[in-house]
Amino acid sequence: MSASTAKCQPGEGRLSHAPSDHPPVPRAKVGVVLANLGTPDNTDYWSMRRYLSEFLSDQRVVDYARWKWQPILQLVVLTRRPFLSGKAYKSIWNTEQDESPLLTITRAQSEKVTERMKALYGDDVEVEFCMRYGNPSTESVLTRLVEKGCERIVFFPLYPQYGSPTTATANDQAFRTLMKMKWQPSIRTVPAYFAHPSYLRALASSVTDTYQPLSDRPSKLVASYHGVPERFLLDGDPYHCQCHKTTRLLVEQLGWDADAIDSTFQSKFGPEKWLGPATVDHVAELAKQGHKHIAVIAPAFTADCVETLEEVEEEIRDSFMAAGGETFTYVPCLNDRDDHIGALVDIINNELGGWLS
Repeated sequence: MSASTAKCQPGEGRLSHAPSDHPPVPRAKVGVVLANLGTPDNTDYWSMRRYLSEFLSDQRVVDYARWKWQPILQLVVLTRRPFLSGKAYKSIWNTEQDESPLLTITRAQSEKVTERMKALYGDDVEVEFCMRYGNPSTESVLTRLVEKGCERIVFFPLYPQYGSPTTATANDQAFRTLMKMKWQPSIRTVPAYFAHPSYLRALASSVTDTYQPLSDRPSKLVASYHGVPERFLLDGDPYHCQCHKTTRLLVEQLGWDADAIDSTFQSKFGPEKWLGPATVDHVAELAKQGHKHIAVIAPAFTADCVETLEEVEEEIRDSFMAAGGETFTYVPCLNDRDDHIGALVDIINNELGGWLS
């Protein structure tokens, strides 16, 4: 029976062949879940501590032995870091809706994808979004979709490049939720899509749209990706390679020279060696080399968040200006741009192959 075929008698919610006392069964549908990293519920100490504890306790993120890491995390890191992170979040907080920009933007993406899917498939597809850490949780969203009759679900981690601390942990959480279900839905996870033509066109358009009103063109574009420890690369995580390939494909899409965009990495945490060069150091070096106007884009982030609005727009900008730079241009994330939504829908439609026509 296809997902578009009604399983129940109209208006009754019961199977046509089932006895009268059979529990109501909703009509079969397909669910689509857009999954992003997460957000604290507020900027106060305890909200930040709950969020950071969940985030930094994930062994996909910090993979040290729990017996060694948890005492350090709970007794040292989480005594001070919630204040620092809370201050950073407060500087970019959406005060009108009393939530983080990541939550605002991800909701907007979900609403626009819902409109596109409804136009294509009517009521046969349910679209929702979830967060790996914080709310709405992966478990609550998947459970709700199953209750709505979604027997098949496309789970879409919103990370163009695959990374074990991002894509993998999002999928882990989805599968952990399925482990608790008596009747599991069929599920497909969306793979990395950094090379998808629609994504690359949207990424390139975001650059040209940002550059278009500028009277002075930046002499260098820096593609700043979220960093991970270097040993992740050595252990087989493809993230580093996919980031560099994203930069190369973006150069090709824009029709620029190969050296027009530099790849760097940001958000270092902890004492060990991370992927480099570090964005905050690299932009300072560019200023010392004589670059007076640079632009920075963050292709690993699909929605503006604390790492872009605070770290790039404040810390990294300040590093460039302090070293002698004069003009710093930030290219916003793709957020809910129409071409980005179109790219997400293209990718979803590909994953729906054989489930819906």
